[in-house]
Amino acid sequence: MNIDLSNIQKRVSNAVRHFWQTRRAQSDRQRASGRSDQGARSAVTGGAQMDRFNELVTTLICEAGIGRSNIFHKKTLELPGYFRPEKQWDLLVVKDDQLIVTIEAKSQVGPSFGNNFNNRTEEAMGSALDLWTAYREGAFNKTVKPWLGYIFLLEDCPKSNSPVRVREPHFEVFDEFKNASYCKRYEIFCRKLVRERQYSAACFITSTRESGIKGIYKEPAEDLTFPIFAKSLMAHVKAYA
Repeated sequence: MNIDLSNIQKRVSNAVRHFWQTRRAQSDRQRASGRSDQGARSAVTGGAQMDRFNELVTTLICEAGIGRSNIFHKKTLELPGYFRPEKQWDLLVVKDDQLIVTIEAKSQVGPSFGNNFNNRTEEAMGSALDLWTAYREGAFNKTVKPWLGYIFLLEDCPKSNSPVRVREPHFEVFDEFKNASYCKRYEIFCRKLVRERQYSAACFITSTRESGIKGIYKEPAEDLTFPIFAKSLMAHVKAYA
């Protein structure tokens, strides 16, 4: 299969720019209304920051041969779970009564990196466990294995790049986490999600507030880039197109 990703950097750049523009617009609207939430939550409650990433993924899936009628984004995103009745994902591909693709697209912007890191990692791990257990029990498909993808955008700032102290009152943490920043922790987390086969592929992107609004971003890990993510996704989709 010939996969053309020659302009993928520009397309990811547009998605990053949209993320920061949307975030800024949501904050401005809430401040103007006098109903601003506490802290950075004021720019999160709108829930649309990662939309352009989902639109980019939708385009890639279409380029791989599956029609838009089989792609679900923004509505009818619920899948049955095993430990809970249902979960709403960010993007789904359902074709011929088979679940083909499931996408989770998340982000984190400061200042509360500590608590939010725990929430994000627990959410991603729990969602994967719930989906794969439901799949094992026949909730979606008979033999077709869904492709599960994870996209994460982290604010690149001094606090996300500073070493974080670990607490070891009873047992030592794994060496890779010692003095690791939140940025490094997220990189390790995304890599382990794939290594442990909880997700088929993961993409990890960082961007500053100042340069992100211009579409500038970084991919800290060569094995967690968007092109690798896209190639894996499109190869899977092509098999069922």
